[in-house]
Amino acid sequence: MPPYKPYHPGTRRRHRPRKRRPQLKPGADARLKRVFAGIGVPSSSKFKPDRFQIDALAAIRHTDCLVTAPTGAGKTWIAEQAIARIHETGGRCWYACPLKALSNAKYLEFSSIFGSEFVGILTGDHRVNPEAPIIVGTTEILRNQLYDAMHRGVTLSTDFVILDEAHFLGDEDRGVVWEEVMIYLPPRIPLLLLSATIGNAGQISDWLAGIRSKPCTVIEETVRPVPLYPLFLDLSGNLLPLMVRAKPGVRPRIEKKVNQYINSGRKRGKAPFRRTPPYGDILRVLRKYDLLPAIFFLKSRADCDRALNACHDNLIRDPSRKDQIHRRLADYIQQTPHIGKHRQRHQLEELAVGAHHSGQLPAWKLVLEGLMREGLLDAIFATSTVAAGVNFPARTVVFFNSDRFNGKNFLPLTATEFHQMTGRAGRRGMDNIGFALLVPDKFMDVRFLARLLNSPPSEVVSQIKINFSMVLNLLLSHTPAQVEELLKKSFANYLMVQAHRRKKDSQSHRHLWRDFLRHLDFLKSTGYVSSENDLTSEGRWASQLRVDQPLLIAEGFRQGIFPESEPDILAGIIGSFVYEREVDDRVNPGLMPEALIQTYRNVLQGLKPFAGKMKAHNFEVRPLQLRPAATLCAWSQGLAWEKVLRIAEMEEGNLAMLILRTADNLRHIRSLKAVFPEAAATAAKSIERILREPVVD
Repeated sequence: MPPYKPYHPGTRRRHRPRKRRPQLKPGADARLKRVFAGIGVPSSSKFKPDRFQIDALAAIRHTDCLVTAPTGAGKTWIAEQAIARIHETGGRCWYACPLKALSNAKYLEFSSIFGSEFVGILTGDHRVNPEAPIIVGTTEILRNQLYDAMHRGVTLSTDFVILDEAHFLGDEDRGVVWEEVMIYLPPRIPLLLLSATIGNAGQISDWLAGIRSKPCTVIEETVRPVPLYPLFLDLSGNLLPLMVRAKPGVRPRIEKKVNQYINSGRKRGKAPFRRTPPYGDILRVLRKYDLLPAIFFLKSRADCDRALNACHDNLIRDPSRKDQIHRRLADYIQQTPHIGKHRQRHQLEELAVGAHHSGQLPAWKLVLEGLMREGLLDAIFATSTVAAGVNFPARTVVFFNSDRFNGKNFLPLTATEFHQMTGRAGRRGMDNIGFALLVPDKFMDVRFLARLLNSPPSEVVSQIKINFSMVLNLLLSHTPAQVEELLKKSFANYLMVQAHRRKKDSQSHRHLWRDFLRHLDFLKSTGYVSSENDLTSEGRWASQLRVDQPLLIAEGFRQGIFPESEPDILAGIIGSFVYEREVDDRVNPGLMPEALIQTYRNVLQGLKPFAGKMKAHNFEVRPLQLRPAATLCAWSQGLAWEKVLRIAEMEEGNLAMLILRTADNLRHIRSLKAVFPEAAATAAKSIERILREPVVD
């Protein structure tokens, strides 16, 4: 396999006269005639659960249960039925999701099933009916409730927990939260895990059975609810079967014509498309063979946005569909007026295409998801992140590259990631067959993706790591010796024991234990933990700051350098702690109040010795930047969205995320009212000022 080349979307080239690219002429290999004849809508029939769904419901009555099945197979139905059984007997349920958007969707879904009076939601943004018997929320909120329950010496007030998207256990950034929940959850509470297909479900089950002293049944479903057929598009516009149908026991291979095409392209040594691929032409090919709607997975946000301009000929011909889009969009605009001015509204209403990525406002993404689910759009151009946790499948998914950006680097797709993306192809109850289309392009390795089609799913590995928030919260209810026993229960320790084939008294947890002691020693040296390993009074209130940089924020309050009576300035300062990316920090002083500039300087100077000590002990310290502070302060002061965007110099979606994360940090400050009543009240005012449309409805 040739090495992956780095992607440089902004590379400049010398200007050359632009040649008109010849249009693709739709065509299809004769062998596809029979395949395309199977396209259509399945005949309606009364719902009948699949065998794996029935088996999972039976298992959860007596054991924990891990359900691993392809995207769209019907895992949520299992949760609904299990919740209904618990609810009917007067029990309480907790449904944890990885994404706030998914939590909101499940909240609405469960409210319609069980009644809104019986369902509550707990996320960083919403707190509705928190004492309801059925709670939907983010996994971080559930973990925090477990911290609180352990501190009070009580058990979590629920009788059943569902962890949706449980393969997030292997997520580099957030997997630690999933692992903590599984370790801390009392064994008396049954646990149902719903996951995409993963390669080591048995290991996860064995680990859970060991730490929870009860069996964990694995229910695996490998059959897709809608069959997948892989296709290849050559640059003349001709569709080909990607793979040769194999005989039983014989590994499928790439179709001969496709192989020849790949080889000829390598000999030419040129990229198939000099600039933007002809997305409009590809839509014409897909339309001719009834392969729409489609999701185009592209490499970057900019690629998604540029793709819309290449679809200018994809005019909506059906007046009825156009009217439906207009009416549905009007409904959304009534809820969030700002999106009526969205720069991509024309493409949505006139061309039935949209760009879906993290740079878009949450409200705009909801518009696209809703219209796609209703079958009103031809295509969505999206980054690979849309594959996880968002429900808008299509008939066809289209690939132009075989890697994805993980926020730091471009890496080859894993089997699980690829299966999640192809899992969007084929709508259950709406399609007899789904299609995955590979298009040759500069960063496409066709042979690599062809292998992934038949590769087993990736294995999930532990991502647990020690942080100050974890240490402070565990010391509320545990001695260091008890914490060491908890670390022995980690999935990381289990995997290391398995790898070294040692006995259960293995010292494989030692790397986690040493890191815990390193954090503990620092907390002692800075006065948050006593020499007897108990939290000091400062350590106790600092434990409530369950945020990314708890010690720096705690130190700011301890030194009295944070504004305690100015909500706009406080919002700005906390915003500087939240933002992680480097920005051009040269901000026009005329765009900021002098009080913010002076407070920012005081915070930098006041925290400099403490931050230096953290660095000296090899703890990460992110630089505090002025531009995010100026942005949040301006937004809190009531400046118009468009003007704040100019100060921020970031995309709408990034600005919305910055505001939401700042609000989440402010909520933790609000919880310190017993110690810092004025600052807590000011934080509450800050939250009210920054959480407004278009960030929230």
